[in-house]
Parts: sequence; structure tokens; C-alpha cells
Amino acid sequence: MGNQTRGGQDGSTGPASPLVGARRAGYILNSPLDIASVAEAGPTRGSAADHRMRFEEYGLADIAALEKLIEPEAQALGFSLVRVAMFGGKSDPTLQVMAERPDTRQLDLSDCEALSRRVSEVLDAADPIEEAYRLEVSSPGIDRPLTRLADFADWAGFDARIRLAAPLDGRKQFDARLTGTDGDTVLVEAAKVGELRLPFAQIASAKLLLTDALIKATAPLSSEGADRIIETPAGDAANDQEG
Repeated sequence: MGNQTRGGQDGSTGPASPLVGARRAGYILNSPLDIASVAEAGPTRGSAADHRMRFEEYGLADIAALEKLIEPEAQALGFSLVRVAMFGGKSDPTLQVMAERPDTRQLDLSDCEALSRRVSEVLDAADPIEEAYRLEVSSPGIDRPLTRLADFADWAGFDARIRLAAPLDGRKQFDARLTGTDGDTVLVEAAKVGELRLPFAQIASAKLLLTDALIKATAPLSSEGADRIIETPAGDAANDQEG
């Protein structure tokens, strides 16, 4: 497929690339944007088939291998890699690359375009995935995922939804207030439970929850499309949920 671009709903255009497409990827500044996203027409040239990854075989090791390819490209632009993940299943396989500027904790449209170009080039050269897929480059948004141990310390004082890999006292999911970290342990305060110490290695997923405090702290980001929770009085701001 030849190089081409397609404009987003806001009139923006993605980078010229043999990987083409448009997919809404997040919220930057005050408005939701169709961030530079790309769709691959088929397997690219460049490496042996035994170095390619099949989607049905995707696991942590495969994502880690992709991170090793992608993270240097983000760092070269002065960005921090937030997450590399696969979504969409076989019907719409999408490789999401989420990154941020350390100072603003977000990316703007031009940042996403620049990173999309670099990632497209390195994936074309390494050819790590056999199936056709979509590459989505995005900014974290207001209700951002928490993927690194440092995230739980950086966002202390805000509420998060945390899902564990294995139950803790019969529960796998907690809505709780982040209070910091202690070594490799995440500290949270959950209503009716009190302080919990969660080993970082046991956290399957985590994200910030939309509250008035978060909206104020992250202005001018838009909260459109973010998950909402009901504010509760002090001391009851976190609710644990059974998974």
C-alpha cells in the first residue's frame, strides 16, 4: 500500500506512512482528538518468519519484546512510555502505544504524529507481528492507566480502580485512594477496609477514577468519555468492589 494520510474529525492529519487509518485515541488539551493511528495492510518485509509474533500467542513476554523496540523511539523524542497493549481481538487487532511528556504527563497531536512515524519505521524494519493490525499512538487522558510503580506514588491522593491478579480477602477489585508506595508495595486506603498493602507484581490493571479533584488537577484536559464515580464525604471516597 502506498503512503497516504487520513484526517481526523478535528481536521488534523496523521503522518504519511504505509500504515494508514484513523481511530480516536484519547483526550488532549480541551478536546477529544482523533490521534495519529495507523492500520497495517499486511505483513511487512524485513525479517524471518520465526521472529514474527502471532496474535493468538500474545503474552507478557511478547509485549515486553515490543516495548524493547518501541521505548527507545519514545525516549529519543523525550517521551516516557506509559503502556504498550493489544486490543480488539482478531476482528480489529490494535497495537496501542501510550506515551507522555514527563513535564505535562500528556502528548499533543504533533507529539503523537512524531512518535507514530518513529514507531511505524521501527516496526516495519523489525517486522515483529505477522498479522495485519492497527497501530494506535495516544496520550494517557484524564482517567489514565497506572502501569508503573512510580505512577502510584506520583498520583497519591487521587482515587484509582485496581484489579488484582488473585483475590485479596475475597476481592480482586478495589476502588481506593492512593497513598503512596513502600518499596515494591502500593499503599491505598479503601473505605470500610482501611489501609491495604498491594504488591505491585500482583496488580493486573489500574487506572485513575474521575473525581472533581482529578479534574481540577489535570485541567485543561477534557473529562468527556472518562469513567465517572460519585463523590463521597471525606473518609468514604474509596469503595472496594468484589471482582
